[in-house]
Amino acid sequence: MAGVIVVFPKTEDARNIRNLLVRNGYTVAAVCTSGAQALSAADRLTGGVVVCGYKYPDMLYEELYENLPRSFGMLLLASGRALGEGVAEGVVSLAMPLKVHELLASLDMVLAQLERQRKKKRAMPAQRSEKEKKVIDEAKALLMERNHMTEEDAHRYLQKTSMDSGTNLVETAQMLLALMDR
Repeated sequence: MAGVIVVFPKTEDARNIRNLLVRNGYTVAAVCTSGAQALSAADRLTGGVVVCGYKYPDMLYEELYENLPRSFGMLLLASGRALGEGVAEGVVSLAMPLKVHELLASLDMVLAQLERQRKKKRAMPAQRSEKEKKVIDEAKALLMERNHMTEEDAHRYLQKTSMDSGTNLVETAQMLLALMDR
C-alpha cells in the first residue's frame, strides 16, 4: 500500500500538515515525530512520499532519506536558512512559511515522479538467472522436438500459455516439462 508519511518533531505541526493533506484528498498513512517511527511506517508500505521537517529528535532529514526504501520520495519543509545550506540530491524542498497550493503542487509532482519510476521499472524486461534460462530453453527444445515447432513458435507458445494461465514464463516452462515427463 502506498501513502503519505508526515514527520515533524512537534506532534501539533505533524497533525496540522496531516489535516491539510486529508482535507485535500490525500491518504496519510502515518504521522510521526521521529525518524525511527517514519522508517518503521515506511516498512509497512510499498511506497509513497515522506512530507517532513528538517530535524527530528533522533536524526536529520538526510539520514531518514538515506534509509528510506527507494520506492519513497521526500518533500522537505524547512526554513529558508536551512534550505540555503543545501538539500540532499533527490529531495524536493519548500521554504517555510508555505503556501497551501505550493505544498499540494509539490506533493503531486513527487507522487507523479514516483509513479513514472514505478512504471519504468515495470517496463524493464525481467533479468533471468542461468537456471531459469536453462528451464525455458529445455521447454522450447521439447516443444521443437515433439511438436515440430520452430524456436520462435515454441517461445510464442510458452508466452501465450503463460499469459493465459497467469503464471510467469519460467513457471509455465517448468509445468510443461513436468507434464511431458522430459
